[in-house]
Amino acid sequence: MAAETKYTEDNIRSLDWKEHIRMRPGMYIGKLGDGSSSDDGIYILIKEVLDNSIDEYVMGAGKTVEISVKDTSVTIRDYGRGIPLGKVVDVVSKMNTGGKYDSKAFKKSVGLNGVGTKAVNALSTYFKVQSIRDGQTTTAEFEKGELIAKSELEPSSLRKGTKVTFIPDADIFVKYKYRSEYVIKMIKNYVYLNTGLTIIYNGEKYFSENGLKDLLEENIAKESMLFPIVHLLEEDIEIALTYSKSQYSEEFHSFVNGQHTTQGGTHQVAYREAVVKTIRDYFGKNYDASDVRKSIVTAVSIKVMEPIFESQTKTKLGSTEMGGGLPTVRTFINDFVKRRVDNYLHRNPDVAERIQKKILQAEKERKELSGIRKLAKDRAKKASLHNKKLRDCRVHLGDMKKDNRLDTTLFITEGDSASGSITKSRDVNTQAVFSLKGKPLNSYGLSKKIVYENEEFNLLQSALNIEDGIENIRYNNIVIATDADVDGMHIRLLLITFFLQFFPELIKEGHLYILETPLFRVRDKKQTFYCYSEQERSDALKALRGKPEITRFKGLGEISPDEFVHFIGKDIRLDPVMLDKEMTIEKLLEFYMGKNTPDRQKFIIENLKVELDLAEETM
Repeated sequence: MAAETKYTEDNIRSLDWKEHIRMRPGMYIGKLGDGSSSDDGIYILIKEVLDNSIDEYVMGAGKTVEISVKDTSVTIRDYGRGIPLGKVVDVVSKMNTGGKYDSKAFKKSVGLNGVGTKAVNALSTYFKVQSIRDGQTTTAEFEKGELIAKSELEPSSLRKGTKVTFIPDADIFVKYKYRSEYVIKMIKNYVYLNTGLTIIYNGEKYFSENGLKDLLEENIAKESMLFPIVHLLEEDIEIALTYSKSQYSEEFHSFVNGQHTTQGGTHQVAYREAVVKTIRDYFGKNYDASDVRKSIVTAVSIKVMEPIFESQTKTKLGSTEMGGGLPTVRTFINDFVKRRVDNYLHRNPDVAERIQKKILQAEKERKELSGIRKLAKDRAKKASLHNKKLRDCRVHLGDMKKDNRLDTTLFITEGDSASGSITKSRDVNTQAVFSLKGKPLNSYGLSKKIVYENEEFNLLQSALNIEDGIENIRYNNIVIATDADVDGMHIRLLLITFFLQFFPELIKEGHLYILETPLFRVRDKKQTFYCYSEQERSDALKALRGKPEITRFKGLGEISPDEFVHFIGKDIRLDPVMLDKEMTIEKLLEFYMGKNTPDRQKFIIENLKVELDLAEETM
C-alpha cells in the first residue's frame, strides 16, 4: 500500500505576482512559441506595452509612438501623459494596479485587468521603464520582475511620455526570433483603428487616413473587388465591406476598442447576423445565410465600455452590453447595419444588383454541391478518417480540454516512412499527422466541386473542419512536412495551391507553415549537431574539429523517430507561408500552377539550389 501523502500547513504556499506569471505564462500571454507564429507570446509582450500607448492616444495624449526591435531587445516610446512619477514601480510590478480602473480616465480602454506590463516585466530578463512628466523623470529597472535599480526624480527637458525597454527571457521563449512581418501587421491594425495616429517602427512610418477601408485594401486587390469598398462609421462603430470576385469563403475582421479579436466574439456574431438580415430585408428574400456571406470581405470595429474578454490575450469578446446607456452589442450593431447599409443599397442600386447576382450564383453552386457534399461526407466516414488518414491528438480525442487548441498542430506529410517517423515522434497531446497518398491533384482553376470529389482534399478538409470556413478550424498550426528535394517542393506548391484556391483566409490568418528539417547530422563520439544549412555544417565542423561523421538526410523517412523528436519538439523550426500584398492570390496561382512552366522551374531550382548543391557535395 502506498504511503499516505501528508497534507499540512507546510504544503500551503503563496506565490508572489512574478512567480505566478513565470510558472503559468500561458495564462497571461497565451502560447509561448519561438516567433514563427503571429500569436506567439513574444508578440503579445509587445502588444501589452503598446496597448498602453494606444490608450494614451485614444485619451488625446500623444499622436506618435516609436517602436524599435533590435535582435531580442524591444523599446516602445510614447508621448502620452507619462505614468505618475510616484507610481512607476507599482504600475509595472504590483498586480491589479493601474489607471484604467478609473473609468473616467479610460472609458473605452483595451486593458482593464491591471496585468499587461506586469506580465512583460516578469517574463523578461531585463525590463526598464522611464516616465517623463511635469518637467521631471524617473526610471526603474527589473530582472525577471525583481526590482534592481530605481532612480531618484530628476529634472528633464524631454517630451513627456513613457519609454519601456524589455528583453524576453530566453529560458521561457526558447530560441525566439522576432519577425518584422508580424510586428508590422500588428502595427497596421493599430493605425487602421486609430486614424491620426503615427507609429514609427525601426525608422519607418505607419499611419492611416481611411481606417478600416485601408485595412480591406490591404487584404484584397482592387481588381478582385466586386464593387468599391463600402465604408460607414459613426461614434463607437465602423464597418468596411465588399465581396471578392473569386474567393469562395467569407472573411471577417473584427475589433473591439482597437484590439484585434482574432477569435471573434459577441460583436462578430452580431455583425454576421446583421449583414444577412439587412440584405434579406432589402431584397425581400429569405436567402440562405451562407449564400449571403459567401465571398464577403468585411471588417467591423466597435468601442465598448469596460469590455469583457474571454482570455488575458483579449482575442475573443464576451461582453453582451455596450455600456454607457447604449443597447446591447447585438441591438447596437444590428440597428447601425440595418440603417446605414440599407440606405447605401437604396442609393447605389448597381452595387445591390451585383450583390444579388453573387448571392444567386452562390445559391446555385450550393445546390449543385449539396448532393456531392453528402456523398463526400459519407465517404469520409467510410474511410475511417481518424484511423486511416489521420492520427489525431488527444485535444480532439476528448482526453484534453478544448482550450488547448492554440497549441494544436497538424503535420501534412507524404509517404509511409515519413508519416511513420513523425507519428512515432510527435507529442500525442497536441500534434496530429495527416498522411497523403502520393502527390495531391493540381487544383488550379478548378471549382469547389473538386474538393468533395477528390478523396485526399475531401478528407483533408474534413480533418481540418474548414468546409464552412475557418472559424472552427481544428488545428491552429498546419504544417506541410515534405522532403527537401524537387518532388517535395512540388508537393508543397500543390498543397499551397489548394489552400490559396479554396481557403485563402487560412493563410491570411497565419495558420500555414513549412517544416524545416536538417540537411545534415555532424557528430563525433561526444557531440551531435543537426545542420539546416551549409553555414551550420561549417560551424559544426569547426566546433568538432578532427574527422567527424557527416550524414546527409535525403528524405524525412531517413530520419529515425528517436531523432525526429528533436525537430518537431520545443526546437521545431517553422517557416510561415505568407501572402505578399503586391501579388494577388490570382497572380500567385497563375505563377505557381499556370502555364509558365519555365518560370516555375526556375523558382523551384533557385529555392532548392543550396540543398541540391549540398547533396552533390556529399554524394
